[in-house]
Amino acid sequence: MKKWPFAAAVFVSLICVTRAGCAEAVSPAPEPGLSATDANFVAQANLGAPFQIDSGRIAEKKATSAPIRDYAHLMVTTHIPVVDALNNVLKSKGVSAPPNTLLHGAYNAMIASLDAEHGAALDRGYVEGQVEYQKGNAALFRSEIANGDDPDLKEFARKTLPKIEDHLNRANALAKSISLPIKD
Repeated sequence: MKKWPFAAAVFVSLICVTRAGCAEAVSPAPEPGLSATDANFVAQANLGAPFQIDSGRIAEKKATSAPIRDYAHLMVTTHIPVVDALNNVLKSKGVSAPPNTLLHGAYNAMIASLDAEHGAALDRGYVEGQVEYQKGNAALFRSEIANGDDPDLKEFARKTLPKIEDHLNRANALAKSISLPIKD
């Protein structure tokens, strides 16, 4: 079953990083107190971190190599504080993350697909999905830093981006170790 990398690509393609028109296409109307750009960022970041935790937990248990299991464990342990930090920013503003039905559907499909994988297929799918996801996630956070309107969300993005870039570097290293081609 090779649906995970495809689903990851779909998920990443849904992460819009341009300012004009993107939030309306992917996210619902902004939460009062958030611009459309910030609401789009929050909706995606709010779903992305739990996705990393859930997919990481699957790979922690099922990956065939210790380096992949270690990376998956890192995804679980580093994203729990990210979820907490984002929720604290939102709580301080008295807003909640807008729901994102489209991304939630992609998220559920990827988790189910990954959970159905075993052995080398799971390893390859998880690592390939991580490379693509981390690229899209880094672009999302860079976009918020450059285009966001809320200073607290921009600061959250600034503090979190180095972790995402580290995760991308680690995912690329894993991809090389299992001979996956790395695309720019």
